[in-house]
Amino acid sequence: MWRLINRLVPESLKTKARGVVREWCAPGMIYRYRNCDGVIRANTRLSNTVVLLHPGKIDIADHVFVWHYSVLDGTAGLAIGEGTQIGAWVGLFTHSSHIAIRLLGRKYVDVPEGEKPGFVTGPVAVGRFAFIGAGSVILPGVTIGDYSLVSAGSVVRQDVPAHGIVSGNPARVVGSTIDMDLLELARLDPEARNHPMLDREYVQMIERLRAERRGAPGETKAD
Repeated sequence: MWRLINRLVPESLKTKARGVVREWCAPGMIYRYRNCDGVIRANTRLSNTVVLLHPGKIDIADHVFVWHYSVLDGTAGLAIGEGTQIGAWVGLFTHSSHIAIRLLGRKYVDVPEGEKPGFVTGPVAVGRFAFIGAGSVILPGVTIGDYSLVSAGSVVRQDVPAHGIVSGNPARVVGSTIDMDLLELARLDPEARNHPMLDREYVQMIERLRAERRGAPGETKAD
């Protein structure tokens, strides 16, 4: 039958159909996200390739960006704060079966999720305006602080402090986004520093935090 259809359908129509299929299957961004509470996040963008496990337990704020082929696992509860950006191939996991699969063997699929011996769970919370680089993995029970940065390819097993930059496997603190952002501001020409779209409130905050840090005992006052 398919051979007959192939002979009868004009080549131009088949070419158009292939284009539609390619476009439909290609990765793309979906604007406006309906959160677990039913509220529309008008400025949140998720790739059409993102996998959401237990979406009813995933709380995503507005202005969030999640790129292609990432996994958001809401098994034990996942919260993503305003403005956070998540790169491609990132996994935010709130459960793991690495123990349960051996303890239960072939019976693993027969035991309800909440009753599996050795089934590790822990909520994950990501703060506001954080950045999680491509290929990173966030493990159950981790909290990622506001304005922090997870370097690409990191495996995060412990909490990340606000403004912390972490990198590696296991991820460790290697810097501060306060220093990074103030250095970037210092490099800008005067016109760029006066850009009307800069978040002045954030700039004032990190300048204040740097001043407080300089005044703390044992801290250097030099740049």
